[in-house]
Amino acid sequence: MGVAGGELLIPTLILLFGADVKLAGSLSLVVSLPTMLIDFARYSRDSTFAVLSRNGRFVLVMALGSIAGSFIGAMLLGVIGSTYVLPLLAAILVISSVKVGGTNRRRQAGSVVTSPCPASR
Repeated sequence: MGVAGGELLIPTLILLFGADVKLAGSLSLVVSLPTMLIDFARYSRDSTFAVLSRNGRFVLVMALGSIAGSFIGAMLLGVIGSTYVLPLLAAILVISSVKVGGTNRRRQAGSVVTSPCPASR
């Protein structure tokens, strides 16, 4: 599910189903786990993972960051209440949408749009 797990599934569970933010996060992980396992099994059968070995340092840094983030998040789960987590999630979603929107606008501004039909030129 990738980004959509955190940026689509969690807000959907909160806004449409009224789930608590901690429950929504946990449900997102449970829903994502089978998808990740199937994807891992599928990608390990072909040469898709070869790109990981060519970018080993980047993969290592990302993996360590993920492990550290998971550990810190698990430690804070019982300490920080939903009152603080929900606004933080909202801020992350706003920042992410602004960054994604900015990236798309830069790509569109830098590209030349050509007509697929030669007769219209």
